[in-house]
Amino acid sequence: MSSPATVICIGMAGSGKTTFMQRLNSHIHSKKKVPYVINLDPAVLKVPFGTNIDIRDSINYKKVMEQYNLGPNGAIMTSLNLFSTKIDQVLSIVEKRASSIDHIIVDTPGQIECFIWSASGAIITDALASSFPTVIAYIVDTPRTSSPTTFMSNMLYACSILYKTKLPMIIVFNKTDVKDAEFAKEWMKDFEAFQTVLHNDEDLNGEGENSTGYMGSLMNSMSLMLEEFYNHLDVVSVSAYTGEGMDDFLAAVDNKVEEYNRDYKAERDQILKDREESEKDRKAANLSSLLKDMGLKDDKNANKDKPIQADSISDGEDNDEEEADPDDYADDLTSRRKEDVDFLSSSRGREYNYTDRKGEINDGSDQGIQARYQAALKSVQKSDSEARAEKLEQYIKNSN
Repeated sequence: MSSPATVICIGMAGSGKTTFMQRLNSHIHSKKKVPYVINLDPAVLKVPFGTNIDIRDSINYKKVMEQYNLGPNGAIMTSLNLFSTKIDQVLSIVEKRASSIDHIIVDTPGQIECFIWSASGAIITDALASSFPTVIAYIVDTPRTSSPTTFMSNMLYACSILYKTKLPMIIVFNKTDVKDAEFAKEWMKDFEAFQTVLHNDEDLNGEGENSTGYMGSLMNSMSLMLEEFYNHLDVVSVSAYTGEGMDDFLAAVDNKVEEYNRDYKAERDQILKDREESEKDRKAANLSSLLKDMGLKDDKNANKDKPIQADSISDGEDNDEEEADPDDYADDLTSRRKEDVDFLSSSRGREYNYTDRKGEINDGSDQGIQARYQAALKSVQKSDSEARAEKLEQYIKNSN
């Protein structure tokens, strides 16, 4: 069975998101299907629909304001931050119900910037989009959009949300029982129709008493820019009050789910893969830095200059022992390492004295230890040819 589609309802304050959620919930139930409803608005006093997960059940908005001495918007953002820390638990609950539900519908705060432009909003959106096909429903107040400047402001905000979330988007012109949305659809499809409205608006062309003169040119430029943006959107007109257009909206959701699986899912999988690779690179860089601080070399360059690792000294001794005599440097190096370990673990510290390989008394100072280690490392790092040459020279001396 396919995963249920997630619909995140976003819109300006007063655009009718909550009423739209109520209508969408009841309409899905009327189709003998079961939606899963999530409320992410901590400041709402009452929701006109039943919720499966409600942020208000775990976070008290008023207490957040009092405890952190915050205003309304700051308290909403803080509540979302607290809720996002448990998003893994929310996803585990939803995934258990995924086989028995058809849609996941999410209501967001009316202060749109508190959700879209906050870190918690991005975390919640990415978490849902990583688990289920996710669609953004941008709710627009149709009567207030009859002005060209207000319409353009809504479209610019929708454009920014599309590229911020990187998810399929549906523009929902709500409240069509008050004003038909055909004018807005025409402005989106026909560039010349919008140009005509701009030309006839005196305040935008320097003829009205409130005009500054540059607004008409600005609207023209932005309408040209958004022409390509409109091609990636599905546009529906609905009435949350009467229920008109809800079938069109669900059809648009199905269309965007196909688009998500075809285009957006591959992009999001690539984003997750890039994050994993960058995390691996970060860990490798930290490991290299740690080895450098310890005076060791990374394993990646082991074949180039034969570095000595922290646990490879004994291995080097074993390799030398295969060709060396019993009284060669390997056994002596092992004994010296034992003396150094005993010295470092001794509670007497610098008072501990011992005899080195040449029979000289070493006082256990830091300089003495460092010199002995450098000599030991130098002897181990010698090539096979150098080791054979030294043994031959020692043999000749002994013979003489």
